[in-house]
Amino acid sequence: MIMTVTADHTVPAPYRDRKRLAWLVSILVPASIGIAPAMSLATGVYWVLWIPFVFFYGIAPIIDLILGEDRSNPPESAVAGLEADRYYRAVTYAVVPVVWISFAFGVWFLARHQLPWHGVLATIMSTGAIGGFCINLGHEFGHKPDALRRWLAKLVLVPTGYGHFTVEHNLGHHRDVATPQDPASSRMGETIYGFVLREMPGALKRAWDLEVARLARLGKSRFSLDNQVIQPMLMTFAFWGVLMAWLGPQILPLLVAISFWANFQLTSANYIEHYGLLRRRLADGRLERVEPRHSWNSNHVFSNWATFHLQRHSDHHAHPMRSYQSLRHFHDLPELPNGYFGMYVLSYIPPLWFRIMDPLLLKAVDRDPGRINFQPGRRAELMRRYGLVERPAAA
Repeated sequence: MIMTVTADHTVPAPYRDRKRLAWLVSILVPASIGIAPAMSLATGVYWVLWIPFVFFYGIAPIIDLILGEDRSNPPESAVAGLEADRYYRAVTYAVVPVVWISFAFGVWFLARHQLPWHGVLATIMSTGAIGGFCINLGHEFGHKPDALRRWLAKLVLVPTGYGHFTVEHNLGHHRDVATPQDPASSRMGETIYGFVLREMPGALKRAWDLEVARLARLGKSRFSLDNQVIQPMLMTFAFWGVLMAWLGPQILPLLVAISFWANFQLTSANYIEHYGLLRRRLADGRLERVEPRHSWNSNHVFSNWATFHLQRHSDHHAHPMRSYQSLRHFHDLPELPNGYFGMYVLSYIPPLWFRIMDPLLLKAVDRDPGRINFQPGRRAELMRRYGLVERPAAA
């Protein structure tokens, strides 16, 4: 009997990104924050100003729990095409005018309307949330090689006065992440309220030191207009000056309050992204390389759609040049039990945070204290509490 073998010439189907349209959520969420002030203007009801706050800190975590996690990855063969697809870049560009207009609208609403104190507080927090989306967008732009997106990163950080982030994050945080030297990596046993007092001034100081060193190598003054900390700072002064000329100087305290809350959203993200994780120092004195296991990861669907995959933070730190649409899930990573919105709420209640996150941290590092970034002064106490035993140093 003669057997005939037929070759299979089937061409694999091209990769189709099922999340392609979902990334529009990253435009819609910051744009929707302005709906609450508009509703208040139309109805004269002030409690509606709290809708964004309730959504972010109450409803969004529930949506994440209901929708669950998406652990799917694009095949590596599709990554080059995803990176080259102009659609994904266009989505990020579309957010720039949204956050600028929404921020200015929030400030105008505060300046031009007599609100009860709780209405003022709600609007400060919702406008600050827009500033948080500014920082998230700056995070996505700031790692890209082209000059346009690097300038857009500075531009979207202008409203809240956090323009030094591009220098501090790219050159400082990515270098020092998950070490005691990093002001943007939180430590086991450290509350978010203690962390913010270390992270905010520490980030500004590190950005300034990095720029001074860079300019010195170029033979330029630290006060040169080439200083990438001074550049966005002057842009912020100009923007705030325009707003005060338009709405009056009395809005300055409001701008400061809004900006603090916006920048505290970054602090909240930094706090949960690396809590307690430590890169070990090897026998030759070098730090081990940054790997996905040095960041907490979250694959929760809605909050990832709303933040350009910020929560696939493990892949971002291991491969910072990857764009949001190409970031991957890895198995056996430190995993957060909810998306960032839910984890923010948890972090604001330290006893609850420690109760939930400390056991997850111990599991993530296989109970090895040599892989834990302890809060100074609390190492011995936490070692006793959790029954940890020292292990031999890494080879």
